[in-house]
Amino acid sequence: MTPDHQRELSLRLRPIAAPRTYDDAFTAPQHAAVLDLIRRHGPWDLILKQHFSSLEEVIATTSGGRPVDANVSLDYFLSPVFRGFFATDGVCLYEEAEPILYEPKFLAWARAYWGARYVRPMKILFNVSGPCRSLDPGHLDSPRFRGMGLSNTPIWLLSVMFKSGLFDRWRIKMAEVITWFYRGTQGGGFTYWPDGPLAAPKRLAPPLWNRAVVTENTAMYHRGESCGPPDRQANPPGLTFDSTFGAAAETPERWQVESDGRVIARYATDELRLLVHWDAEAYRDLADLTLHLEHRDDLTPDRVFEMLIADLRAKHVAFEVPADPLRDPRFIELLAGTYDVAPSRYPPEAPLYAA
Repeated sequence: MTPDHQRELSLRLRPIAAPRTYDDAFTAPQHAAVLDLIRRHGPWDLILKQHFSSLEEVIATTSGGRPVDANVSLDYFLSPVFRGFFATDGVCLYEEAEPILYEPKFLAWARAYWGARYVRPMKILFNVSGPCRSLDPGHLDSPRFRGMGLSNTPIWLLSVMFKSGLFDRWRIKMAEVITWFYRGTQGGGFTYWPDGPLAAPKRLAPPLWNRAVVTENTAMYHRGESCGPPDRQANPPGLTFDSTFGAAAETPERWQVESDGRVIARYATDELRLLVHWDAEAYRDLADLTLHLEHRDDLTPDRVFEMLIADLRAKHVAFEVPADPLRDPRFIELLAGTYDVAPSRYPPEAPLYAA
């Protein structure tokens, strides 16, 4: 990739506006409701298991091309960080989450961030872990396009679509309210690149208790940092892709990770790093909203791959058209390398983890 191409990509990977931070994002009852939902509806799977089926898909979603060792497996990214959804595609999966999905404060923040007339709340998810290392060099949250989103498209393809710049006409404006509940002071911060990955990063330092950022993470590289005491960041022995997180039976303030019915790690609530992600689509005016609702100009996977293949040819990239571009590892790897630029630096307080 030429330096000019890298600069072009870096300038594209910037949010519509600088992230805005707020304190006391959740009320005490809302925070209690989140913990209760996690406790009652678990166990919960690893993020890695939920969204990725190959190393190439992970790399296409994160930044920086291949890991340091090109021969590593998907196990390289195995980390005890778990995820669950409370709402998706604008529908609450649990009635108790409805006050959070329609929280007026979040709606107002999203509307102000984009200068939009309309906002449409879409999703609530959480990420939770105990002390752990971060292997994430930086990533985008799942962008959304008319006709294609997380419900029907792999994360890796959505990420490549945004990075390519070919599909801006169809891109849906997204505002996210990301809130952390982490009392620790060792790691656990948030690194982000609001001026593009070739520019200097910024950082929200711990502790991050009930602190929120309103942002467009679908357009900005960011990463959760390693968290907890360094001597406790190693993966618990026995961690696998099928490990789960849930409440311990003996007390509501204890949590555990299980593998094959065996407890491999235990945490108190105060040891957790909990992130709650709320997002909404934003529409500047009625015409913008109507175009989306009427599906008059939606993308399809066939059209996406036609445009990507045409662009690769225009860039004189050598490749063979695969029979199944959605699942072909070599083609996914090619797209990841063509439409990517890695962050040029990391905060000294939160360096990139080296295995």
